[in-house]
Amino acid sequence: MSVRLQLTDIKKTYRAVTALNSVSLDMMGGKIIVLLGANGAGKSTLMRILAGLEDPDSGTIQFNNQTTDAKSIRRVSTLVFQKSVMFSLSVYGNLAYGLKIRGVPEGEISKRIAEALEAVRLSGFEKRRAKKLSGGEQQRVALARAFLLNSNVLLLDEPTANLDPNSAAIIEKAILAKKSSSRIIIMATHNLNQARRMADEIVHIHNGEIVEASAPEDFFENPKSEVTRKFINGELDF
Repeated sequence: MSVRLQLTDIKKTYRAVTALNSVSLDMMGGKIIVLLGANGAGKSTLMRILAGLEDPDSGTIQFNNQTTDAKSIRRVSTLVFQKSVMFSLSVYGNLAYGLKIRGVPEGEISKRIAEALEAVRLSGFEKRRAKKLSGGEQQRVALARAFLLNSNVLLLDEPTANLDPNSAAIIEKAILAKKSSSRIIIMATHNLNQARRMADEIVHIHNGEIVEASAPEDFFENPKSEVTRKFINGELDF
């Protein structure tokens, strides 16, 4: 079944700083939505709200046409942070932790972990110490951990930032393979080339507001917003 996530007039302010101002989006399963924007544009704030880690000051979030709150949205979403955090356990232990909490049988856990590691090209890494892995390998483990939870909303905050080209390519390929009508993938980045490769729809956020939302072809070749045109051409003053 296809899923749907709708944001209406989402606002978020930190003291005197407006992080998000009247953000509205309608997103369907089977698509990768890329949030583009400079650092501080509001991408990470939006991701944290969609992960249920923060509440908006105002506005509504609907999942499958039902209004939801932070507690409810956490049940259907998983966020992979830019910098992965590993427990002081083996790779297997890191991956099994969330499944054990959910009561998944051990035999099923082993099978699912093997499949998740294969998806990120880390087969055979089960016994390695997660914190001893390279940055790129740790991020691939974090992605595998998110895959295991099989959430309807997969949130990826700069998933390939500061990684070597090989790790970045593996992560991009693994993300593309997870497209499904029962899953919405939302990825924040400031990398224009990555957005062009990955996105079904690009949403440009500038100063907490959506200034452009379109398919990649239209976004890059015929942007409606002058702010977006300047962003693409490296002419935007921040």
